[in-house]
Amino acid sequence: MTEAVCENSEVTVLLVDDNPQNLKVLYETLKDKGYRLLIANEGEKALDLAHRHQPEVILLDIMMPEMDGYEVCQRLKADPQTADCAVVFLSALDDLQAKVKGFNLGGADYISKPFQSQEVIARVKTHARVIRLERELQARNRELQGDQARILNSISEGIYGLDENGIIEFANPAAGEIAGVPVDELIGRNFFDTHFATASDNPDGLPVQMTCRQGQAEGQRDIRMLRIDGSGFPAEYRATPKLDNDELHGAVVVFRDITAELESERELQEARELVQEQRDQLAHTSRLTTMGEMAAGFAHEVNQPLTAITNYARVAKRMMGKEFPDLSLLQETLDKIEAQSHRASEIIRRIRRFMKKPATGKEVLSVPALLEDTRQFAEVDMRNNEGGIEVTVDEELPEVLADPIQVQQVALNLIRNALEATRSADSSVPVEVSARLAGNSCVRVEVRDHGVGLPEEAEEKLFHPFYTTKDEGMGIGLATCRSLIQAQGGEIGFERPEDGGARFFFTLPVAGAEGEPCKASDSAGESKSES
Repeated sequence: MTEAVCENSEVTVLLVDDNPQNLKVLYETLKDKGYRLLIANEGEKALDLAHRHQPEVILLDIMMPEMDGYEVCQRLKADPQTADCAVVFLSALDDLQAKVKGFNLGGADYISKPFQSQEVIARVKTHARVIRLERELQARNRELQGDQARILNSISEGIYGLDENGIIEFANPAAGEIAGVPVDELIGRNFFDTHFATASDNPDGLPVQMTCRQGQAEGQRDIRMLRIDGSGFPAEYRATPKLDNDELHGAVVVFRDITAELESERELQEARELVQEQRDQLAHTSRLTTMGEMAAGFAHEVNQPLTAITNYARVAKRMMGKEFPDLSLLQETLDKIEAQSHRASEIIRRIRRFMKKPATGKEVLSVPALLEDTRQFAEVDMRNNEGGIEVTVDEELPEVLADPIQVQQVALNLIRNALEATRSADSSVPVEVSARLAGNSCVRVEVRDHGVGLPEEAEEKLFHPFYTTKDEGMGIGLATCRSLIQAQGGEIGFERPEDGGARFFFTLPVAGAEGEPCKASDSAGESKSES
């Protein structure tokens, strides 16, 4: 007899007994409890029903002809489809050995005949709940494992799970792709022998060894790893220990081939070097332009001491031609010749220093000394424009870290512009050059003039290349200034004072200051970049 007597319940219970009367009693006992009931009167049929329906609970009689309950239970546990069913033996056998045998074969419980209905109901309910919970848990585990597998399969970095000896226990598809073999061929290999040529010569110094042996996380970039075919590639890896209740069980290694990344970095570095070279060339061209504009003034400046030297020399010769020369006056004349020689030499020194190419790297600078040197250099323009320059520097101003040639170039450019703007406005107010600390990490230098100011439409373009408000300007001065100041880690900008004129400023990082380079927010007041 094989029959399904109830088809609408979530929990399935299989009743197996060769005695129809016993089956009837079991059925009557459980029929109103909400179970889906299946019944079988022999072992083979019971196995067939169990395989097709995977019941949660099987009430199984032991003493049956042809195939007893022990064999049925053994075959149920051997079948993956029915291995998790709760087998509850039903038997008149009440000796201990019979019960122990049933449990050893995988039985979950034992009910002695004649059984009590309440006992059967209670035990079926308990085992049904347990099996349902176990199956739900298994389903959830399978779902999580599926999610985990999908995540691991989608990661482009190779992932290994290693035991404490470096044997590969797990590898994701990306690891196989990088190594050049299917994932199955990686499992069981030694990670160190597979990926490092020096594995046999220096096993203790290999990457990931410290993680596998001592549980220390580690990571390196641009190390040499091998593929299965023996070819090498640059790699980056991170290794973290596998711990279970603080017990070390190997390591998880995440690695990737960085060949393309290194090539991009090399190309980027070459591009940066090219930009820097072009920037230096542009700055040098700008200095040559400035020097060309100032050449006539410098010629006049140098000619003055040379003329004085010539005159003093003639006077000295006449003194020496006398029978009794005044040696004291002669000494005084020679001292004047020496002083004028120093004056000419100093002018030439400033020109040479301004014209030389910047030294590689920055240096610690005194801003007051640099501004004073720039002021002296601008004296030619000051006289040509019939103007003046006043330098004001806060006391105890910290030193800055910058290239002195480039910073002086910027300061001189701004001062010359200010002198020309002042003359255009027929103003006699000196150009004001000042320096003060801005924030905690920057020095702000300002160049303020009382000239005609700048038109509104010029502000947005002031620092753009080839834009100029001068009739004969090329428009590269302020653009070069911005490039030079940004290279120092500072900012440059323009402000429109309320009482007219213009104020340009730039910032330089304080030597030894930590944090990001100077930003516009470090300078007081609103600023506007211009070309």
